[in-house]
Amino acid sequence: MRGNKTIAVLGIRGFPGVQGGVETHCRHLYPLMPQYRFRVYRRKPYLTPQSRQHYDNIDFIDWASTRVQGLEAAWHTLRAVLHCMAHRPALVHVHNMGPAMLALPVKLLGIPVVMTYHSVNYEHKKWGRLSRWLLRHSERLSLRYCDRVIFVNRLRMSTFEDDYPDKCVCLPNGVDPVSPTAETDFLDSHGIVPRHYVLAVGRITPEKGLEHLVTAATRSSQVEQVVIAGQCDNSDRYLQQLKDSDVKHKLVFTGYVDGDRLNQLYSHARLLALPSLSEGFPMVLLEAMAHRLPIVASDLDATRLVQLPDECYCVPGDALDLQRALERQLECDFAPVHYDLTGYDWPTIARRTKQVYDSLLSSGR
Repeated sequence: MRGNKTIAVLGIRGFPGVQGGVETHCRHLYPLMPQYRFRVYRRKPYLTPQSRQHYDNIDFIDWASTRVQGLEAAWHTLRAVLHCMAHRPALVHVHNMGPAMLALPVKLLGIPVVMTYHSVNYEHKKWGRLSRWLLRHSERLSLRYCDRVIFVNRLRMSTFEDDYPDKCVCLPNGVDPVSPTAETDFLDSHGIVPRHYVLAVGRITPEKGLEHLVTAATRSSQVEQVVIAGQCDNSDRYLQQLKDSDVKHKLVFTGYVDGDRLNQLYSHARLLALPSLSEGFPMVLLEAMAHRLPIVASDLDATRLVQLPDECYCVPGDALDLQRALERQLECDFAPVHYDLTGYDWPTIARRTKQVYDSLLSSGR
């Protein structure tokens, strides 16, 4: 572990102040590992004023990037790989399977590569047939050639651990302790009524199943407001579809929020809805649990990891079943729910990630 302790981080849009579960994961993880110097490659179009925050152990390399779906990640990662080949880090940490395929030339130079497997990208509706084939191919190459593969979802890891027993490690997403706020100025500015809204948090993309939440809310007299905290990735077409479906005028779109504003939304929500069609291990689920909110979530392997009561789950993509699940929760008076979040703390996850790094660096792989 002497000498070079630089870890290059590839495959993300950037942090802080950038929307996305993977980006949130990195924002929490890397500042807790001061033993290393992280070199994080970011995409300029996604950076916000909050992205100017300084970290003692993190250097950011910001490059212009296209926002064309299917090209932006590949082009940005390719540039980062070439930079790593010229400015050799001690280790490369790649997030998700697509970028991991492009990082393989770095491994040929003797630099160990770690991949974090966040989600099954090829299940997302936004990808066409060719893109899904490429992502499946990337998955195979990544599992074969990366030195370690960190899974945030232990059920997904079980699919591969028999074939790659020495590579697979399960390290879930985490959540920080929260302090709910009594402040409501952000809610007031959007006409949001405390304890009278269903909250959904995340990117506004088809795999999040938000159209089913809109349909369920439109049909249900018990749903008064739906607050969607997030923004579109590359196109406003899906957002406009949701707005056009809001015939009862129940939707409030806040755009991407974090920090105190997001805390306000969690602190005063009636419940969290997660109608996704596909997830790796949703960070928003842990955030809602930390805020002790009632939850309605699609019945997926990823949402079953936290073992919510059966009445909290609904059939993915079924607006009627989602409506019934929402109404079951709304029939009762609001009461905070205590969840067991043991094992989902970021310091523990950082310590175990350090063990993965150390095992590769000390062995010279």
